Amino acid sequence: MSTTPSVRARAVAAVIAYLVISGCTGGSGTPYPGSANGSSCPEAFGAAKTAVTRVAANGERWVGPSSGPRAATGKTVVYIAQTLTNPGVVGVAKGAMEAAGAIGWNLRIIDGEGTPGGVQVAVNQALGLKPDGIIVGGFSPGLAARQIRQANEAGIPVVGWHAVAAAGPSDRPRLFTNVTTKVEDVAKISAQWIISASGGSAGVVVFTDSSIPFAENKSQLIKNALSACRGIRVLSTEDIPVSESSDRTPQRVSALIDRFGDSWTYSVAINDLYFADAAGALHEAGKDGASAPFNIGAGDGDPVAFQRIRDRQYQTATVPEPLLEQGWQIIDELNRAFAGRPASRYVDPIHLTTTANVDNATYWEPNNGYREHYTRIWGR
Repeated sequence: MSTTPSVRARAVAAVIAYLVISGCTGGSGTPYPGSANGSSCPEAFGAAKTAVTRVAANGERWVGPSSGPRAATGKTVVYIAQTLTNPGVVGVAKGAMEAAGAIGWNLRIIDGEGTPGGVQVAVNQALGLKPDGIIVGGFSPGLAARQIRQANEAGIPVVGWHAVAAAGPSDRPRLFTNVTTKVEDVAKISAQWIISASGGSAGVVVFTDSSIPFAENKSQLIKNALSACRGIRVLSTEDIPVSESSDRTPQRVSALIDRFGDSWTYSVAINDLYFADAAGALHEAGKDGASAPFNIGAGDGDPVAFQRIRDRQYQTATVPEPLLEQGWQIIDELNRAFAGRPASRYVDPIHLTTTANVDNATYWEPNNGYREHYTRIWGR
């Protein structure tokens, strides 16, 4: 079975859209003047301020693998996307496409369309292509457990991106490795940004997707980290599937405004996409894009999120994944699998992008020369 033209067209269109998105320039600074001074939790407030400053400045030094196998030749790999409406999934696909071109492989993309049934169909399509390797992009392998076992039994290495809760190899489900930043660090710095920016006094709404175990775990970690400051109150946890965000988030946001009014001062979401879908409802309610609720995305960091942050339009910060770099890492991990070598176990350090340091960037691109390091390892 091969990828249908419509699926391929959607995949190509999504990746092209990711490439051409650009933002306009805007001023920098801090649009969230907190009236509190951290008195509700002085220790947590001090630690949060220090952590936010440190993480916002990182990314200038390569700390990834320095050695590995030379490039395998003639390989075909399939990237199965949970949904190509998720810009983070698309960003990783773009990085993997770049890296596949650099190493000399063929990469196919199949869209799972954001539903369990769609994911199962996509994995079946991938198996029908008899690939050398499979990439699980942004969904739990449990959605297609039988097909993933078939890949394992056929000796096809499977590499995940945000597929399970932790980075590195996984036995259940069996993944050669899972590529992600450390979810505990992403969750903690997201909460610390709220503690620091608010001065330790905030009413917070958390947006999550409990259908994705990785996302649900992240949101629980965020709430645990927020509890370090007694002046921070979680007003509500909104469980909205990422694939249904555009339909459901606006109504939820309107209801939250009616319910909490000005007590809702900060939001944190497991994916920046929620704030794209919340913006219209916030605008209709008379909320200024540079005022409360101040919003932070705990993951991904797509180009449109960077534009919102730059323009101060209903998002103030994100903890972005280095999406392109992670796509390159996935190809390197598959190359290690093909050579019978262990996974690198590399985990990217986290970064924080805010209105103060976004500049003209459209995504988080570490200035660490990762492309050159990987191509040197591969002998390319």
